[in-house]
Amino acid sequence: MPQSPDNLPLALYSAAQVRELDARLIAAGTSGFELMSRAAHACWRALRRRWPDASEITVLAGRGNNAGDGYLVAALALRAGWRVRVLAVGDPAQLQGDAASARDEALAAGVAVTPWREQAELQGVVVDALLGTGLAGDVREPYAQAIRQLNASGLPVLAVDIPSGLSADNGQVLGVAVQAELTVTFIALKLGLFTGVAADFIGELLFDDLQAEAGQVAGQAFSAQRLALANVPRMPGRPRTVHKGQLGHVLVVGGDRGLAGAALLSAQSALRAGAGLVSLATRAEHLAAAQARLPEVMSAALASSNQLLALGAHASVWVVGPGLGQQAWGRSLLSAAAISDAPQVWDADALNLLALGAVQMPQGGVITPHPGEAGRLLGISTAQVQADRPAAARALAKRYGVVCVLKGAGSLIADPEGALLLCDRGHPAMAGAGLGDVLAGLIGALMAQGLTAMAAASLGVWLHARAGERLAEQGVGLAASDLCAAIRQLLREHSVCLN
Repeated sequence: MPQSPDNLPLALYSAAQVRELDARLIAAGTSGFELMSRAAHACWRALRRRWPDASEITVLAGRGNNAGDGYLVAALALRAGWRVRVLAVGDPAQLQGDAASARDEALAAGVAVTPWREQAELQGVVVDALLGTGLAGDVREPYAQAIRQLNASGLPVLAVDIPSGLSADNGQVLGVAVQAELTVTFIALKLGLFTGVAADFIGELLFDDLQAEAGQVAGQAFSAQRLALANVPRMPGRPRTVHKGQLGHVLVVGGDRGLAGAALLSAQSALRAGAGLVSLATRAEHLAAAQARLPEVMSAALASSNQLLALGAHASVWVVGPGLGQQAWGRSLLSAAAISDAPQVWDADALNLLALGAVQMPQGGVITPHPGEAGRLLGISTAQVQADRPAAARALAKRYGVVCVLKGAGSLIADPEGALLLCDRGHPAMAGAGLGDVLAGLIGALMAQGLTAMAAASLGVWLHARAGERLAEQGVGLAASDLCAAIRQLLREHSVCLN
């Protein structure tokens, strides 16, 4: 059966860390060939479950341990009466150690191994056993051509451990990568399977620990942790005597001319996420709309930074940037925010102005950049951010002394000390305007109710993604404001209101 995200382990590892763990298992008494055999059986079981009517496989085998897994899968399939062929990309005689033993077992079982050629015909289910987690640079020929041929074949593909060409560390495509329908990964989860563009290449993900004992895995360092129901922060219960003054006061700053909607979405989100008080500092011409749409929010017209400082003196958290703009009005208000002692969440144009170097953000808050904004903040391109999202998130958190939420598929939450969390929830229906504004207001409200910046960012990202998943069941056309009610419901389910 497919594994739901919440049934997968929480720890995420780099390729080097997985190799260290593999070495520990071998040192503890499980041979490398035994681990390889277990991996092959895990792939064979998954293949038969996913394609129960199949009776033929083609194994594309490289020259490393990944190939060894593939040779053993071929032997299992042949013994079961399937039609089997192995296409060797590279000389199989160059295989060493356990991989060579796996090749020899496949040959002894009667598996036909032939050299891969560009005109080689692929048939049945294709098992990608070309390149494993050790790939560091771009895929070279003839592997690149074999991957292109495989992707163009239209055949179902099972990737062994990781789709060949996908970075195990950051989810970057290293030139070209296999597009699998099913990926079976082993021993520990690789960080690169959950961020970058990985979601477009791994298909369904299954995990098998190869019978590693929990104690053997527990002591191994990991790179990041997934957010799941088991570890996501929870809101404290409220006593019956609680009043609004004890639940924080969120001040949303934004909404230049023509940009009122973003600030209103953030204010609505903060209100629905349980903040005791919500204020909106915006342009005078937006007051009527704000008061009509959100009568519970205290809306104020601002013309100067001095007015903002006075208004914000009693707020517990500021959310700055939604619809702020980059003109004189927005720059003036941001300069006031930069000297406030209140914890802050900066988003959108606050980040664009921060990237220009005109202001410095107070430390201890949260920034919520998308990849383009992250690139501007780091002085690199969006493509460079996406090429190594974990490194970008950590760099931003350290540079600005804040918690960084790097949005996108596999959103990342990093703190200045290097801790990294990943949210692998969400849905493509969430690709629309205004959802980031809702997230900023949500995180601000959680901070105002007593959560630390890291906890608020983590819970906020998780709630936001889960709400999007729930609403996506209704199809595309998801509006950002739809999320607020769904987030409120999720908060009720996740954290009891009363002590």
